[in-house]
Amino acid sequence: MDATDARLASQYEAYPYPQRDPRDEAKRLIVGSPSHLREIDHWIFGARRPASAPLRALMAGGGSGDGTMMLAQQMAWAGRPGEVVWLDRSAAARQVAEARAAQRGLSNIRFESGSLLDLPKLGLGQFDYIDCCGVLHHLPDPAAGLAALAGALAPGGGIGLMVYAPHGRTGVYMLQDALRLLAPDSEAPPARVEIARRLWKQAPETAWLRRNAWITDHLDGGDAGLYDLLLNPRDVSFTVPQLAALIEGAGLRLRCFVEPLRYDPDRYLNDPKLRARTAGLDPLARAALAEAICGNMGIHIAYCTRDPAPLPDWSDDNAIPLLRELDGAALGKGIPADGVLRVSYDGLRLGVPMPRLASAILPLVDGTRSIGAIGAVLAGRGIREDSFRRDFALLRDALEPLNRLLLAAPATARGG
Repeated sequence: MDATDARLASQYEAYPYPQRDPRDEAKRLIVGSPSHLREIDHWIFGARRPASAPLRALMAGGGSGDGTMMLAQQMAWAGRPGEVVWLDRSAAARQVAEARAAQRGLSNIRFESGSLLDLPKLGLGQFDYIDCCGVLHHLPDPAAGLAALAGALAPGGGIGLMVYAPHGRTGVYMLQDALRLLAPDSEAPPARVEIARRLWKQAPETAWLRRNAWITDHLDGGDAGLYDLLLNPRDVSFTVPQLAALIEGAGLRLRCFVEPLRYDPDRYLNDPKLRARTAGLDPLARAALAEAICGNMGIHIAYCTRDPAPLPDWSDDNAIPLLRELDGAALGKGIPADGVLRVSYDGLRLGVPMPRLASAILPLVDGTRSIGAIGAVLAGRGIREDSFRRDFALLRDALEPLNRLLLAAPATARGG
């Protein structure tokens, strides 16, 4: 632990992050990426790992518990066996996370105090899935941190990462520089928070953070959010190539960025001459191009594995498609007359063309029917099999890159 790391540890004791009230667990479950159970099944395990197989997950740097609550609750609701191990060195964060788990009555969470850098000597064993969300960019050596996580993976396991990205955080580092002058870290945290709030009120309209509508922790994250954003003693960000190099250096394989659609430059570039040039780029260069031209990515979320892993098999008639946080019937009815679904990411609006049969297929995607069963229902309504196959493939091409149409974990092991 260096001096900066000591200040970081003190920060999270004073302001557990994110700022949460355990009583709010009765009102809502905070859902997001990474570590959504359906995403883990799809992106990490290729929808091949049986739902009956116990899932052992580690939340490395679990903080006040957002990811832990989400995954443990989803496992409990689905009747999935296994446990979620929360690991963090902050006693204050542990107190919040334990209170949240108690409010939910979750018994599948195990709480452990310590640093992820100490994993080799903590004796926690191996994990099928590891979450490391918002942690690596605060470590003195992110590569050592990711290597420690990779070493704790069970065969066939994977990791979900979230790190800061530079372009979408425009303005953050400028105000961090200003506050190092106005509120040095030798002062007590409450005094620094007061000065930060005063500076934000006085910052001129030309301050870049005022023009960055996608960063809001200093506005709606309470004192913990403001401190983490503007007063954090160590805060680095990663471009797509830098994150890819970090992943490769740990002996891991990048499965995907989330959402995949955002990292496809052809979603933004319609000019045929530009597309002719993007066609010659490898997938990583294409993702880097998308990041550079959009400018609004404040974080990168990635799933990666240590071992080669099969991709989801959309050609398997027994595979069960499902929608993540979407109602198929409502989505089908809401498709505009021009057949183009509009989505928005941090101020950027994109059009996603939907196939002609989308409104007929989507209500049947209920998480229980297989692809073959959906086709059989539509065949009974007079829809030809080749038409269904064509439009289902188009629907997959439209919604899987949005991280919304995924394949479920099979109930039992399947071949392939």
